[in-house]
Amino acid sequence: MPAGRMLGAGVPGVFGVLAAALALGLAELTAALAGRPQAGPLLAVGSAVIDASPAWLKDFAIRAFGSADKPVLLLTLAAVIAAASAAVGTAAPRRPRLAIAALAGLAAIAGAAALSRPGTGPIDVLPVAVGAEGSSFALLYTRRRLRSTREGRITLGDLVCYGHPVQLPAPVPAADRRALLTRGAVVLGAAVLTGGAGRAITSARQASADGHALVLPPPADPARPLPPGVGLRVPGLGPFTTSNDAFYRVDTALIVPRVPHQEWTLRIHGLVDRPVELSFAEVLARPLTERDITLTCVSNEVGGPYAGNARWLGIDLAALLREAGIQAGADQVLSRSADGWTASTALESVLDGRDALLAIAMNGAPLPPAHGFPARTIVPGLYGYVSATKWVTDLKLTRFADERAYWTRRGWAERAPIKTASRIEVPKPFAEVPAGPVTVAGTAWAQHRGIAAVEVRVDDGPWRPADLAASAGPDTWRQWHTTWQATPGQHRLQVRATDAGGHTQPAERMPPIPDGATGWHTVLVTVT
Repeated sequence: MPAGRMLGAGVPGVFGVLAAALALGLAELTAALAGRPQAGPLLAVGSAVIDASPAWLKDFAIRAFGSADKPVLLLTLAAVIAAASAAVGTAAPRRPRLAIAALAGLAAIAGAAALSRPGTGPIDVLPVAVGAEGSSFALLYTRRRLRSTREGRITLGDLVCYGHPVQLPAPVPAADRRALLTRGAVVLGAAVLTGGAGRAITSARQASADGHALVLPPPADPARPLPPGVGLRVPGLGPFTTSNDAFYRVDTALIVPRVPHQEWTLRIHGLVDRPVELSFAEVLARPLTERDITLTCVSNEVGGPYAGNARWLGIDLAALLREAGIQAGADQVLSRSADGWTASTALESVLDGRDALLAIAMNGAPLPPAHGFPARTIVPGLYGYVSATKWVTDLKLTRFADERAYWTRRGWAERAPIKTASRIEVPKPFAEVPAGPVTVAGTAWAQHRGIAAVEVRVDDGPWRPADLAASAGPDTWRQWHTTWQATPGQHRLQVRATDAGGHTQPAERMPPIPDGATGWHTVLVTVT
C-alpha cells in the first residue's frame, strides 16, 4: 500500500487520541474544581490497578523501578488509553454508535475505579462523566469531516504541515481539508487548556496545604544531642541523619495527598471508653517529644536503599491512646490515611515503652507532604507498613481477628518487627579499587534492639570485626568501617550484623514477602 494511503487510514485514529486528550483535560479540570484531584480517570484507574495488583507484582515494581514505579504505571496507562482511543477513533466515521458505546464502556471502567477507593462518593464519578461527554462531542464534531475526506486519504503529513503535496486517489476539496485540520486544532487546544487549568488549580491548592509557614513549638522532651563520632567521615558513606529530600518514599499514593492543617483532624475511636478528636492546633498545644529514629521499608532487599534516619517531633502516641481509655480485648491500632490506606499496628508495641509518636515534624521542619504532612505515625522497631501511616486521620482500636489492613489483606505478616540488617556502601558494587589498604564501610540497623557488632569477610575467609561508630540509641542505625588489605584480582565482600539481643543475621537469602528480607549483603569488586 502506498505510504499516503497507509498514513491516511490512521487519521481517524489520531482524532480518537485527540478526543481522549480532551476527555482527560476536562476530567482533570472538573476534578480540580471539585477538590477531588484523585478522581481524575488516569489517577483513579492507576490507584485501582495498584489496589488490585498481587503483592509479588508490587514488590517487583518497587525492586525494578524504585521511586519511578508510579510514573512507569501512569505512562503505561497513558499508552493503553491512547491505543484504545485510536481504535475508537478509527471506528467513529463508519460506526459512530459503536464508537460511542466503546467510550461509554471505558468511562464506566474509570467510574468504577474512582468509586472503588475508600471514602469516595457520587462526586468522584463527575470528572469521568464530564470527560466522557467531552470525548463524545469531539468525535461527533470531527466525524462528518472525516467521512468527507475518507476517500481522499488525508495523511498525517497534512495534519502536521498543511499543504504538503500528495497523490490522492480522489481529491478532497481544500475547504474540507482545512475544516478538518481546524477542528483537530480546536480539540487539541481545548485539551491543553482544560488540562493545564486543572493542573494549575490543583497545584495552587496543594501549595496552600503545605506547612512551610508553620512555626513549630520547641519540644518539651528534646532528643539527646548526637554523641561525637556517630557519623563516620568516609567518602561515599551516607550521613547519619538523612535529609528530608533524600529520605526514601514507598507508598501506594499516585499523587501525594494534600491536607490543609487547618482542616485536619485525628479521630480516635473503636474499643475505647472516650472517643477523641484532635485538631492540628490541639496537637501543637500538647507537650512535644523529639527523637532520632530510623525507618525501614519491608520492601527493602538485602543491601537496599529503603532505610533512612531522621529526627522526628510529635506527641506521645501511647499516652494519646490511653487518654481515650483502651478497652479490654483490643490488640490492634488500625490507622487510616487521608487517601484511605490502612496499617495494622500491634497495640502492645505502642504501649511497651518505646518512643511511638504521632509525628508532625522531621529534621526540624514540618513534615514534607511526601512524608505525611500534617501528621504520621511512627513506631520504632516495626516495618513501615505496620507502623508508619502517613497523612493519618483515623486511629481505631480493634482486634486482629476482626479487621485487617491494606497489606495484611494481601498476604503480608500482621506483626512485622524489623530484622537485623547491614549493608556495604563503600566500595560500591563492581567498583575498581587500588591494591593496598581499602576502607570498607556501611550501615547496620536493628531498631529497638540496637547493633552490637558488625563483621566483614572477604572471599569466604574468616569473619573479622569491623569498628563501630558511636551509638545514638537502639532505635537508630549504626555506621561501621574496617580496613582491608586488598590484593589484585576480583573479590567478594560480605557483611553481617549482630543485634544487642545476640541475634546474628542469617546467611539464607529470603525475599521481602511476607515479613522482610534476610541474607548477607555481598559486593563484588575488582582490585587493580
